[in-house]
Amino acid sequence: MDLGINGLRVLVTAGANGIGLEIARAFVREGARVHVCDVDEAALDALATSDPALTRSLCDVADRASVARMFDDALGALGGLDTLVNNAGVAGPTGKVDDINPEDWDRCLAVCLTGQFNCARLAAPHLRQSPNGSIVNLSSLAGRLGFAMRAPYAAAKWGVIGFTKSLAIELGGDGVRVNAILPGLVAGDRQRRVLEAKAQQRGVGFAEMEAIAFSYTSIKDYVTPQQLADHIVFLASPRCRTVSGQAISICGDTQMLA
Repeated sequence: MDLGINGLRVLVTAGANGIGLEIARAFVREGARVHVCDVDEAALDALATSDPALTRSLCDVADRASVARMFDDALGALGGLDTLVNNAGVAGPTGKVDDINPEDWDRCLAVCLTGQFNCARLAAPHLRQSPNGSIVNLSSLAGRLGFAMRAPYAAAKWGVIGFTKSLAIELGGDGVRVNAILPGLVAGDRQRRVLEAKAQQRGVGFAEMEAIAFSYTSIKDYVTPQQLADHIVFLASPRCRTVSGQAISICGDTQMLA
């Protein structure tokens, strides 16, 4: 299927590894031009060999000065912007609300929610000039369901959905689409660390904690980063020109977060 995005100019935050790198590679395969940013300098340097088509910047999305510098790099490399993928996020602390370090709360919201604002505010003027402008924000199933012992992360991801729906209304008149993706249990190191922390809190083993998590899903398997990337690329294509303001769950039909 030709998605019609050859030459699309794309910025992916936290794009040097994990889900972000899978997203960036999926766009490149469709002929898009992609700039990535990340806080992991070593991972960015490795892209020169593994993914030379990607231009890149060191950036902490929670730091507005860092974001401004990164946008200068991205716009210089791409010559404009058609798609922003707000992928950057952190897992945040695991613990009861009265045990959470307030600094950990602040950092989680600064990256997962305010970081998306920091990027969107600079992207918006350029996306308005695009014939196919779009933003895809990474939320989480934790942005639709409660998530015990993960209050900072859940609060941030619920905020992302409100931010997404508000931006969709605000930018829709300029032809810019804004959507959110809500992953469930995603295969990878971050999900494993989250389940390990939950297992420790509950005093059970990892395998038991994993089984508990999957007991609340219809499809008892992990979501892959490639699945997320495919959906995001499709949302950024002209084939989704009237899809906006949506919070799209990719979660195996999860009814509850353990």
